Amino acid sequence: MRLFVAVVPPAAVLDDLAGELALVRERLASDGPADNYRWSLRAQWHLTLAFLGEVPDSARTDLHRRLGRAAGRCPPLRLRVAGGGGFGSVRRARVLWAGIDGDLRPLRELAGSVSAAARRCGLDVREGRFRPHLTLARLREPADVREVTAALADYAGPEWIADRLELVASHLGQGEGRHSRYETVADWPLTGGADPKSAER
Repeated sequence: MRLFVAVVPPAAVLDDLAGELALVRERLASDGPADNYRWSLRAQWHLTLAFLGEVPDSARTDLHRRLGRAAGRCPPLRLRVAGGGGFGSVRRARVLWAGIDGDLRPLRELAGSVSAAARRCGLDVREGRFRPHLTLARLREPADVREVTAALADYAGPEWIADRLELVASHLGQGEGRHSRYETVADWPLTGGADPKSAER
């Protein structure tokens, strides 16, 4: 299975972001064609902690056990969606994203624990600086997104308590408009020291 590990914001948080993004998209449309933007579906908005790629079934039992341990060491986190930016730069971006604010230090520690757990299972997880974000759009050609990021600069969504770690399967091209379809296959509570139980789905 093609898997990643994520924190998924609740519906109220996604609703608020969707409302803000609708205003941004209207502004883009009024300024001219926005065909360069391939917008992510609301159902795809999540905070990726580690992308695992294709994971063999033989590794999943050990992976579940280790992810459960990582979740058990992390307390619930206070987070909010705030601001935005572009990868690789706002002047020549290929990806438009919304930022994350709040308990960032423990969030980064959780991401590090998740990546370490995956590597101990023999998975090839790329190392690098963790930049918490939600992907809003991918650009077909690199473009200047400063107008969009300026519109998002003052955005601060409702705070929420992130209390679960999710293991998500990505089914390529099976979603709406040939987008990927995401399916949570297991999750664990963030319990800050208690012994978590994996919740299979």
